[in-house]
Amino acid sequence: GIHVVGHGREQPGARVSTRPAYSGTVGRMTVPFVCVFLAALLIYVPRIFVVVAQARMPGGLDNKDPRGQQAQLTGWGKRAQGAHLNAFEAFAPFAAAVFVSHLGGANPSHAAMLAIGFVALRCVYTALYLANLDRLRSSVWMLGLAAVVALFVSPWLA
Repeated sequence: GIHVVGHGREQPGARVSTRPAYSGTVGRMTVPFVCVFLAALLIYVPRIFVVVAQARMPGGLDNKDPRGQQAQLTGWGKRAQGAHLNAFEAFAPFAAAVFVSHLGGANPSHAAMLAIGFVALRCVYTALYLANLDRLRSSVWMLGLAAVVALFVSPWLA
């Protein structure tokens, strides 16, 4: 069937899409979708620090056994590896929450604020991880988790 762009809600002057009603698309990137892309990129920011730490080890970067070498990292290199792995762990729930929020018809402004907040918190989280500020880092992690939970439940609040 035909649906009105904007989650099927009637709006004065709304564009009519010929896409199937089940598609859930709005024909453009939303702020939360852009945030999913940015969160995916943020996974690899700490990886840069990991590679630098590996390159500074005796013998340089070991591309034949990079994971073995990463297991030997200490200090900020080890923390960078932890931040890198945690970014992978945080990404999937965030991406899923963005899609649930979008497809469930949550308030787009609220979803955008939550998604931007999550990405900003992930930037702060990575910096705190590298700086070895564990308690503050954990607090920021909890705020990021709260943003993900809020995105998941946002369709119920719309």
